[in-house]
Amino acid sequence: MKTMSVTELRASIAEALDGVEDDAEELVITRAGHEPMVVVSLAEYEALKETDYLLRSPAMAERLRRSIEQDQMGHGTVRELVDPDDEAGQGAA
Repeated sequence: MKTMSVTELRASIAEALDGVEDDAEELVITRAGHEPMVVVSLAEYEALKETDYLLRSPAMAERLRRSIEQDQMGHGTVRELVDPDDEAGQGAA
């Protein structure tokens, strides 16, 4: 996780944002007298929110834990994804 002051950010905002995007790494911005802020890509933010949502429910968290455990033991099931836009469900011809 990279950290920089707001002054440093002002001097190189495009480069700093490119780093967040290219490295998929958080950027912590510090300001005197204020809480630090974190910059992440939208995709990373959405993934964090989804994980938070799923783990908020103890029952769902337990179900996910058991599923991961079963997969690690070799008891997972591989399924093909179906394109919902493909009416026949057979993929592109």
